[in-house]
This record gives sequence, C-alpha cells and structure tokens, in this order.
Amino acid sequence: MSHTTPYLPFLALLVLACGGERPPSSDPGRTDAPRSGGPVLTGAGATFPAPLYSKWFDAYAKETGVRINYQSIGSGGGIRQFTEGTVDFGATDGPMTDEQIAAVQGNVRHVPTALGAVSLTYNLPALGKTELNFDGGLLADIFLGRITRWNDGRIAALNPGVALPAEDIIVVHRSDGSGTTFIFTDYLSKVSPAWSRQVGRATSVNWPIGLGGKGNEGVTQQVKQSPGSIGYVELIYAISNGLPSANLRNASGVLLQPSLKSVAAAAAGAQLPPTTDFRVSITNAPGPDSYPISSFTWLLIGKEDPDTARAGTIHRFVAWMLGPGAQRMAADLHYAPLPVPVIELVRQRIAR
Repeated sequence: MSHTTPYLPFLALLVLACGGERPPSSDPGRTDAPRSGGPVLTGAGATFPAPLYSKWFDAYAKETGVRINYQSIGSGGGIRQFTEGTVDFGATDGPMTDEQIAAVQGNVRHVPTALGAVSLTYNLPALGKTELNFDGGLLADIFLGRITRWNDGRIAALNPGVALPAEDIIVVHRSDGSGTTFIFTDYLSKVSPAWSRQVGRATSVNWPIGLGGKGNEGVTQQVKQSPGSIGYVELIYAISNGLPSANLRNASGVLLQPSLKSVAAAAAGAQLPPTTDFRVSITNAPGPDSYPISSFTWLLIGKEDPDTARAGTIHRFVAWMLGPGAQRMAADLHYAPLPVPVIELVRQRIAR
C-alpha cells in the first residue's frame, strides 16, 4: 500500500481527540442499567481490544439500549465468522488479505477503533519485576529456538548488571488465529531476515518451538503459571496480571516500554491517502519515541446502505465510538485513541 499524506504530530492530535464531551458513564442523571427492548448486534474476533470493547459495549447499552454481544475468539475466528455471515461485525488486529476480501466480494470496510501495543512479558521470579531489555533480532532468535537459556550471552549483553538465571527459556505463543500474532510476526519479519524467511507474518504461523495459549488470556495465564517463560500479549493483559513488560529497542536504537505515549508516537508517522482502506502497518515505526510493536485494531463491517436497519445500527455505534468520550475510554485502558485525521477519514468513508 502506498501512503502519501503525512499527519500532524500525533500527540497534539491526541489532546484534541480526548477533549470535549464527557463519556457516557459520567453523564449526570443517567441510569446504570441498560434500557430494555433495544436492538441486539453480534460480533466476534480479536482478544487484543476485548477489554476496551467490553467497556464500550456496556456504556453504549446503558446510553442507547442497543446490546452488543461480542465473542472474544481471536482475529482469525472474527474474520471467519464475518466471512460466513454469522455475525453482524467482525474484529481483527491483522487486516484481511486481498484473497479474504475477494471471498466476500469486496463487501467489507476495515474501521480503525484504537491503537494498542504488544508487550513482551516474562516470568522470572529471581528477578522480580526487573524490566529486561530486548531487540528485534534477539527476540526472533528466542522464538526461533536459537537462544534457549536465560543467561545466554546475547541477553546478558543487553542487560548489564542483571543476574540472569541459568534456566531454560519457555516460549509461549498463541494457539489460535490471532491478530496479536499478526502484529508480532509482522514486526519480527521486518527486523529479522531469518524470521521472514522461515516463519513469516500471519494470524497463524508454524511456530518452531513453544507452548500455545488460546487468546491473550491464555498466553497471559501460561506465562503467569510457568517460571522461565516469555510470551507476547496486549499491554493491558500484562498490566492487569501484574506481569512485567520488557523494554524493546526501536528503529532509532532507543529502548522503550510500551505505553500510551510510545504507541501514539508510532502512529505519528502513519501516512494515509484519502483513498486508504485503513490496512496499514505501524510496526517498527521510525522515530526515537516510537514503540516498535504498535498497531491499529479494526472492526469489519459490510458496505450495506446505512439506511437499512442493521447497517444503520452498526453505523450509529461506529459514530459513537469515534466520539471523544469513547476514545477517552481507550486511553483509560492503555490503548491510544485514534488520531483526529483518521477519525475524520472514517466518518467520511462510512457516510458513503
């Protein structure tokens, strides 16, 4: 995909995106119970944004009476159910391929909802919550099975002064079709020729080694229960489970933690032409403040006439989701709100 129109610095836009009205949960005089008798939408897919979607769908039901039932089954499952027409919308962190889009006769829009970070988390009791340092080549070789011990010289070189244990490394990865896997393997494919050649990027890959966990939840629990393990999860899962997140060397050579600020910086360099379909990768983004495993996450919706009942209900939710109140909820859960130009492009696109 080609991208030609640069954005203003993302952090300035973030201030605008978070201003304005209060989120629905703080509206005075409103009830905490959802209105009864409203429409119901069904969706399925990504676990990466599931904590945010749960908060959004609950708030939206309380405000409008529209209930949204969402199954957090992984991006691969979300694409499959959307393709089969068994849900009103899908959700994915790995955009549909051209072949997958052709399978639905082009009847799909990728709607960005927020930005998130994939955290490298690990369980080394001897280190407590010490933040280890990694770079892309080192991570690729760990997940390729080339580096198998925690006290390996390459790990030690990036972590001077840390008493690394002489233990085997237990690699944990996703067992299901996963957008988080797509983001992680997209990054590794950019920074490691060996990874690109042997494994590649996809929502599901042939892992050379490791234990599988279903969903971000499954990987988190595997890491939490397995001393000596390392895995990749969306940032909120590491934070909510008290697991450390590694510092990762970015394209500018700076070691960074995943955070709202560093994900926002990664998106600052995104360039989207007016004709974009929003399938854009921001892994290994340039800039000293950019966290290298950052990504958009998307809803998959049809291109139906918004005047039809179901499509109108979906479009009204999307319009609400793009508002400052909903985007502020994203920041509360360590997802970066969408840049204002992206919000405006989405509004224009779904109005057609």
